[in-house]
Amino acid sequence: MGLTIGTQQQVGGAALWIIWHEGQVLTVDGRLPASAEGLTLTHRRHIGAIDGRDCFSGELIGPSPANGEWRALRPLLAELDVAQQQALSRARQLLTFEREHRYCGACAAPLLQNDHDSGKRCPGCGTHVYPRLAPAMMVAVMRGRQLLLARAPHFAPGVYSALAGFVEPGETLEQCVHRETMEEVGVRITNLRYVASQSWPFPHSLMLAFVADYLDGEIVPQAGEIEDARWFDIDALPTLPLRASIAWALIQHVVEQHRHEDAATS
Repeated sequence: MGLTIGTQQQVGGAALWIIWHEGQVLTVDGRLPASAEGLTLTHRRHIGAIDGRDCFSGELIGPSPANGEWRALRPLLAELDVAQQQALSRARQLLTFEREHRYCGACAAPLLQNDHDSGKRCPGCGTHVYPRLAPAMMVAVMRGRQLLLARAPHFAPGVYSALAGFVEPGETLEQCVHRETMEEVGVRITNLRYVASQSWPFPHSLMLAFVADYLDGEIVPQAGEIEDARWFDIDALPTLPLRASIAWALIQHVVEQHRHEDAATS
């Protein structure tokens, strides 16, 4: 099961804590701690529940525990199960919202936390604000046994991924996929199919993954955005993104589906 967002499940029951300090997460014996006893925290809040176990988040403002280790968010995500990945992503995005939305953008009055959801309200002018979510598409383009992958300049050396881009105002997801594919690599696609989604806290993306078939066009990488793009056979893929990312899951989905189809026709 994943993360259940809602009211606190148990008062004083089993818990899981996500404790932040300078962008890093506290682990104890390689796991998220079960208690925050003895720690001085700010921005405490209930994140949700995992299998009936409440999950909380807070930011450390006192001394660190002697038996703890501070971990960077991205590599830690790769080591956690899906439910804890969701909790960590939600906690990070809510902490970012708390830091960046302390005052009303319309009248500068201090914002108040809503009781019923994650949003805030202004007692002065009535403005309501909510945690930011930036929808972004990702698409795996197939041409027979080949998969179109690209790398951006900021990727780790040798890493290639599916195409991705943010949705523009007034644009549908489908329009975004077609536009971004043409902009980034200069090819047209057809037969677009939705696969899955993922909350990704860098800093507040909602990734929506698709598969599409190649229609026509020659690869022309977008200057400044795409360092290289090429077709890879599914049995000769390059280094792929982090296993915790939907990019990795999308590519695996396409490869496994194609191999299943090959097996069914052989």
